[in-house]
Amino acid sequence: MATPPSDPLRDPRTYAVPPPRELKRERKALLEMREERLRDLGGLALEMYKRDRFNAGLVVERCAELVAIEARVQEIDALLDGSALVRRGGGGAVCICGAPILLGAKYCASCGRVLGGGSVEARPTGSDAVG
Repeated sequence: MATPPSDPLRDPRTYAVPPPRELKRERKALLEMREERLRDLGGLALEMYKRDRFNAGLVVERCAELVAIEARVQEIDALLDGSALVRRGGGGAVCICGAPILLGAKYCASCGRVLGGGSVEARPTGSDAVG
């Protein structure tokens, strides 16, 4: 008797990151949903104020939904950033403090060191690394 195939959605060992186009589509839909929920929350708060019947539990519930949406958008952003790094073969240059150097930056966003001059040593990572 054959064993039933495991459910890939329930088995964390078989999780595969969806293609970037699907992640981008999901991200766009989530951002649209977030904007709609924010408008609804504002309308809800206004109606509760007008009727002098504030329901803190309902507001907290709606805010929790918004926070969950934002958390998922951040997860998608992290997945997209990671997949972009994999496709490029590694990240760009990093400051000596270890923070990534953003394109066109004059100072390190993490430690404040001046970038682009001879005084700052940027070390390459990923496929740019030597040795």
